[in-house]
Amino acid sequence: MRREFRTYFFSPIAYIVIGIFLATAGAITFVPFFISGRAELRGFFSILPIIMAFIVPAITMRLYSDEYRTGTFEITKTLPISSSSLIAGKYCATLLFVVVMLLPTISYPIFVSSFGNLDWGPVVGAYVGSLFLGAAFCAIGLFASSLAKTQIVGYVVGTVLSLFLAGIDRALTLFSGLIAGVFQYVSAGFHFQNIARGVFDSRDLIYFVSIPALAL
Repeated sequence: MRREFRTYFFSPIAYIVIGIFLATAGAITFVPFFISGRAELRGFFSILPIIMAFIVPAITMRLYSDEYRTGTFEITKTLPISSSSLIAGKYCATLLFVVVMLLPTISYPIFVSSFGNLDWGPVVGAYVGSLFLGAAFCAIGLFASSLAKTQIVGYVVGTVLSLFLAGIDRALTLFSGLIAGVFQYVSAGFHFQNIARGVFDSRDLIYFVSIPALAL
């Protein structure tokens, strides 16, 4: 975990990814805020699953594919490290990176609250949901990287899978009955929005535990 986490900051990828994330999140947060003058972060958290579906695979795309390309995976296999430890180390490193990436955004609600009465309950719930969302997408991205021989393929596969889970709830109006119910439960965006509203349902928690477990 320490090796993978340090590697991010030894290359420009960490700073580029964090910069793009903060610039995008900041624009989505503050442009509507200054236009409407309402002390809320609904716009930021409503689009966060889509943003993370693009950003998180960029963090995970090199974890296995780069080792395949450089041949270091074979060397790693000869070390006294179990496969489960290897997976857990890479996964924890990416999840810690997501936490570091989200930390600067805490300044957003602090800034907004200085201009009005911000309801902190949904904000806290949304950040908890963001961690669950990051945990799911990190596991999916790690799975995608393990299938790919190049970083680009790992990124594309991880993004497609993450986007499907993040955005399928936006197509629910096209379906009804059992199909709509299945798509709703599969949607990471739907479960994230439930938690972001401050509703902690066991079905949402089971979902955000089962998706990383399945992918890992």
